[in-house]
Amino acid sequence: MTEHPDLPRLQRRLAEFAAARNWGRYHTPKNLASALSVESSELVEIFQWLTPEESARVMSDPGTAHRVRDEVADVLAYLLQLCQVLDIDPLVALSEKIDRNEHRFPAPED
Repeated sequence: MTEHPDLPRLQRRLAEFAAARNWGRYHTPKNLASALSVESSELVEIFQWLTPEESARVMSDPGTAHRVRDEVADVLAYLLQLCQVLDIDPLVALSEKIDRNEHRFPAPED
């Protein structure tokens, strides 16, 4: 069984992959944010003309499921690389954002 990956290990692998290809000079915050936007758009494209019901079943088709997983991976890869370049811990950033949203949008009391 493959060991479950963790964020630091994945970020290291991404950094090593880029370094081995001398891509570091291209991995500026601007370029990574742009690439993230492009990959997000490619994910949206899969769902563009689907009905809500079709979109809920998208993972039932193996070919489409593979495309969705690949685009999600691309989005996450660029996001993790952007976080590394900007020295942002994505899990801390998410936790802090959830805290702010819980305060900003309290759940209705029954």
